[in-house]
Amino acid sequence: MERIIIFDTTLRDGEQSPGATMNIDEKIEVAKQLAKLGVDVIEAGFPASSPGDFNAVKYIAENIKGPAIAGLARANKKDIEAVWNAVKNAEKPRIHTFIATSDIHLEYKLRKTREEVLKITEEMVAYAKSLCPDVEFSAEDAGRTDPDYLCKIVETAIRAGASTVNIPDTVGYTTPSEFGELIAYIKKNVPNIDKAIISVHCHNDLGMATANSLAAAMNGARQIECTINGLGERAGNCSLEEVAMIFKTRKNKLNLYTEIDTTQIYKTSRLVSNLTGMLVQPNKAIVGANAFAHEAGIHQDGILKYRTTYEIMDPKDIGLVDSQLPLGPRSGRHALKARLIDLGYELSEEDLQKAFERFKLLADKKKSISNRDLEYLMADQFRFNAGTIAYVLKHVQVNCGDHSLPTATVQLEKPNGELIQDAAIGTGPIDAVYQAVNRIIDTPNELIEFSIQAITEGIDAMGEVTIRVQAEDGSIFTGNAANVDILVASTTAYINALNKMIAKTGISVVSCE
Repeated sequence: MERIIIFDTTLRDGEQSPGATMNIDEKIEVAKQLAKLGVDVIEAGFPASSPGDFNAVKYIAENIKGPAIAGLARANKKDIEAVWNAVKNAEKPRIHTFIATSDIHLEYKLRKTREEVLKITEEMVAYAKSLCPDVEFSAEDAGRTDPDYLCKIVETAIRAGASTVNIPDTVGYTTPSEFGELIAYIKKNVPNIDKAIISVHCHNDLGMATANSLAAAMNGARQIECTINGLGERAGNCSLEEVAMIFKTRKNKLNLYTEIDTTQIYKTSRLVSNLTGMLVQPNKAIVGANAFAHEAGIHQDGILKYRTTYEIMDPKDIGLVDSQLPLGPRSGRHALKARLIDLGYELSEEDLQKAFERFKLLADKKKSISNRDLEYLMADQFRFNAGTIAYVLKHVQVNCGDHSLPTATVQLEKPNGELIQDAAIGTGPIDAVYQAVNRIIDTPNELIEFSIQAITEGIDAMGEVTIRVQAEDGSIFTGNAANVDILVASTTAYINALNKMIAKTGISVVSCE
């Protein structure tokens, strides 16, 4: 069996999803979990894009052990130097540089000839190689590039020092048969292809990212670039969890495997979803809420008789825990610690005490605490601990009804203990709350999306609120929160979004309990 290298770009391409921006603390938390998951390469960001991205990549490179740490660079010296300065202290540094190669990109974006791009490729890959022993080259929009010209580009990049050559389907245009044939054509027509690993990076615009990646692997690609939950710009990228479970479930057919610890998949998926506010659709393969649910009577009967009649994967293989130990208002620290360990959380005594205090507050409102409740409790604790806190939500109260004006009162606390409160009238209770928050935190924005969904069952179900706000410069920021009180969840989600917006502008950081 041959190994497939897993290159995770959640922190770079995944973060390019509108509203999926993460701060440095959140990126570090995801990077730690990706290392536990067993990915081979973490593309930690695009260092030349901003000081914040540079610092995040640099910190991850210096502190995360195990995976290679890569940064993305356009094919110019400034970008390449920024990547090297960010990753040079990594245990295994990698420079990943790219340039567009399709005729449509050459004519309308780069305004360069094929010969000019060939020359840039040779010079910039050689420059990257002079700095770093591990260089990856990507031919952007390779899926729409003339195959013979693509072969010349790949040959040139390998000759200049690239040890990995990436063939991206940048706009998700190809079909599996086309893409597989393209990889086979490159293997056959690039004379020095044996000196490099072929990588693929497939987008999901037509819903074929995973299928295209699989077709590429079956035709000789040995690195797959992907993201957690398929996160990424537009329709997203190839989904890491789908790729990993395909190779695990069908290993005898494919004769390919990965080093992914699949029992970490579910926790990683929830972490990324919670930190980015990008919800996982219920029917999402592998990690969706319905992925292992069976409602049809025939299916239930089959599952009860023999699990594999309708389940080709064991939920435990992705880390889904179905604990028989109930948690409630009278549960103690040891019971909570045991459940959190089952869910993959290893906490210090200080963090466990904080989690226990939050758990008891939640248990006072609910008779039974589910695993999903605990996941959101841990996500809220991480958000609360991360970064500088400028404001803490202390109180929110709303008066409304069919014969009264919706009125909200909000109270926030500054780090120095000063309490600030204000009230506002809105078109509805949520609008009134947001108007009151805006009076305290003067950060111009437009609410462009608001959604609520129950994430647990029963009358005391936790409600998850996800919102997106747009700043004056057009940037989009996502906030999400869960609570048994949807007004509290709505307020918390809104402040979380403002937190990200204000942090990016450098004014201050807002957080909440």
